Order: sequence, then C-alpha cells, then structure tokens
Amino acid sequence: MPPPPQDPDLAALFDAAIAARARAYAPYSRFAVGAALRDEHGRVHAGCNVENAAYPVGTCAEAGAVAAMILAGGRRIRALLVLGDGAGPVTPCGACRQRIREFADGDTSIHAADSAGVNRSFTLDGLLPASFGPETLGA
Repeated sequence: MPPPPQDPDLAALFDAAIAARARAYAPYSRFAVGAALRDEHGRVHAGCNVENAAYPVGTCAEAGAVAAMILAGGRRIRALLVLGDGAGPVTPCGACRQRIREFADGDTSIHAADSAGVNRSFTLDGLLPASFGPETLGA
C-alpha cells in the first residue's frame, strides 16, 4: 500500500476524508466512504456516505462534500479525494462524476484513496470524457 500523501494540500484532503469516513452511516453495505474537496478559496469541505433502508435515497460522500462547499459559499472544486477500502480504487459513481462536473474543470484532480494512502489519481476528463456541463447550456 502507498504511504499517506506527503504533499500538504493532498494530505489535508486525505485527513479530512479519513475523518469524514469515520462518521459515515453505512449499516447496510458496511462500505464507509469519505470525500474531501478543496474549493477556489483553498478551503477543505468533507462529506460521508449516508445510507437509507430505501436504497435509492442514500447519499454519496462526494455529494455531501459538494453540499458543504456550496453551503460555505464555494463554487469551484480545485481537487477532490475519495476514500474507501475497496478491492480496487474507489472512484466517484456516475451520478457523482456529473455532480462534480457542475463545479469542476476537466483538468481537476480526482484522487482515489484507501486508509493507507492515495492509490490512483485522475483528471475529471479522464473519469467523465466528453461530458455535459453548464457551458453546454450556454450558462
């Protein structure tokens, strides 16, 4: 396993995602996820997954982090880290990739990590090529 990040900016995201994951509510899947992002002001916002007995109404960790950013007045994602202990890199689901796309550029870094460190890094364009975004609507 890779060591925790040495880059202070990435380490802050990692630490926030670890703390968020510790508060996840995942009694059904037992798959706790934490996410942390840095906004355009340099602030870190975190979220955790929140499951529900009616499965479709659960919330992903990334959605929580985006909501926290918006609540704090942020509007742009500069970097995001998703943390979960899976068999492979834990990356945002399709809905979260689109949610991230609303607030991020194609070259925004998305890091997949587990409790030991970052496993893989992507750009948003790498995870969601030829995406539909606000500029598609002329916004």
